[in-house]
Amino acid sequence: MKKNNGFREPLTDTQLLMTITICIFIAMYGLAMIFLQGGFLHVQQVFDLLNDNASLIIVSCGLTIVMIGGGIDISVGAVTSLTVMSCVLYLNNGGSIFGSILLALGIGLAFGIIQGALISYLEIQPFIVTLAGMFFARGFTTILSVNPQKVDHEAFNKLRETKIEIDWLGYTAKNGTRIPGRMELGVIVALVIVVLVFILLQYFKPGREFYAIGGNQTSALMLGINVKRTRFLSYVICGLLSGISGYVFMMHTGAGNATNAAGMEMNAIASSIIGGTLLTGGVGNVAGTFFGTMTLTTIKKIVVASGLNDPWWQSITTGGMLCFFILLQSVVLSRREKKKKAS
Repeated sequence: MKKNNGFREPLTDTQLLMTITICIFIAMYGLAMIFLQGGFLHVQQVFDLLNDNASLIIVSCGLTIVMIGGGIDISVGAVTSLTVMSCVLYLNNGGSIFGSILLALGIGLAFGIIQGALISYLEIQPFIVTLAGMFFARGFTTILSVNPQKVDHEAFNKLRETKIEIDWLGYTAKNGTRIPGRMELGVIVALVIVVLVFILLQYFKPGREFYAIGGNQTSALMLGINVKRTRFLSYVICGLLSGISGYVFMMHTGAGNATNAAGMEMNAIASSIIGGTLLTGGVGNVAGTFFGTMTLTTIKKIVVASGLNDPWWQSITTGGMLCFFILLQSVVLSRREKKKKAS
């Protein structure tokens, strides 16, 4: 916040919703530490959340860019799954790690370019285009292999098993053994992408243009913004991040399956909304999306730690949280709109 004549400027809608999400995450995790204790008392619990959800964080970043621009992409989970299966089979058939990375990037870019072109230049509804992309990717994944495939590549498995150990963030087990905090390489990739997307959205021209076309397309055109090109770029970036997400997912699981990343697109949308991104566009922040993902995954951990192990409890809790955040966004933004009109 900048000061203006001794007064602080009010938070923007994006900053306000992001701040609310961060506060709720901190409060929720703090209450879990107090009442549930267990693993929540160790930093490793946070590392485990990051290890298990690095690919979701990456996909959510891509989806946030698209949603800020007023679009939607429900193919991201299927593209992630296709990337995983393709790279597993490639590695198992004598491929190199570098080649598998290029394959992952190529698959993501291909979907981003094709879907972005259809949506931006042919003006087909994003939901229809990405729905078709989702069906195509899921179907092609099944064609590649119906059965689960484990990565059988020595060099890749050594890379996958590499962990970043931070001793001072570890804990001492009951038997006296010191267990350092362990973080996977995929988490580093996810955090770097969060920082890069944040910088893109806040400090570079394309980022400002995403907000402009999502907020008001007519105004964006009057400002000389190439709306079609900007929207196309948002889908290309989203597709690229889906490919990277697939590779990170494979590094975490070490296997491919036709049902990999099932429902990831819904979790990514939920994470973006919880993080303060509006489906109507023009409002959102990738830092909020990161904490939205952490909030979504933490509440699932809390549900399990509370003894509610049946999967439907997690779905019910996720749905309830999503409704709460949508209602909260609506109330906050409507109150701010009334104050603007009154002033």
